[in-house]
Amino acid sequence: MSTYHKLVSITKTVAITTLLAFSSISVNAETVETVEKNELDQVIDKAVSVFKSITGTEDVIVDEKSFSCIREMTPVRHFYVDNLLGDIESTLEAANDPEGAIYPAGSVVQLVPTEAMVKRESGTFPATDDWEFFELEVNEKGTKIAKRGFVDVINRFDGNCFSCHVPAREKWDFICESGHGCEPIPIDHKMTGALQRSDPRCGEAVLEDGDTMALFKLKTMVTIGLTKKWLEDLF
Repeated sequence: MSTYHKLVSITKTVAITTLLAFSSISVNAETVETVEKNELDQVIDKAVSVFKSITGTEDVIVDEKSFSCIREMTPVRHFYVDNLLGDIESTLEAANDPEGAIYPAGSVVQLVPTEAMVKRESGTFPATDDWEFFELEVNEKGTKIAKRGFVDVINRFDGNCFSCHVPAREKWDFICESGHGCEPIPIDHKMTGALQRSDPRCGEAVLEDGDTMALFKLKTMVTIGLTKKWLEDLF
């Protein structure tokens, strides 16, 4: 039996013992209420779920349904976060720690709608501290995962996600922000904000002054980047 399954077995035993203790107390107090089997199963399942969340052993399932309107996530400064396992409080605690912190499993971090990083189960890929990187295609119908991986995902600006984030590994758990050691990206906060406010999955865009020009500049940059790559591949 693996260590994980042994711990799950122990957790179930503790849950059952606790329930039996409370049941005994209720009987001694001449309480007629009894704990039915289905109720016991629910409590055990809940105990196992809590155990998995605490130990980081719950599977982090990532598919195209994991990504939706970026503005429905929780904003933190200039980016957005979520948690696929429901533990948004721990993700926010890590994101807002001024000294840096390790993000919990299930954390999702997005600066723009077309890129994401997801914290996988503990031990999934130590070189990235279990972060998996995603390049996404988005439209009004939803999300398509164009690329995913740990060290070989290249974004639309021809940048390697892992290489960009690795300078922030030691203290900031691979999260790049100003002062975290990462190289500056070719787009500014006005551009990333314009992309966030025009995410097609969110419905109608909520553009601010200057967003139209920022989006035009971005489109031009992408076009130039694609042309440069085409010429390099050609010659």
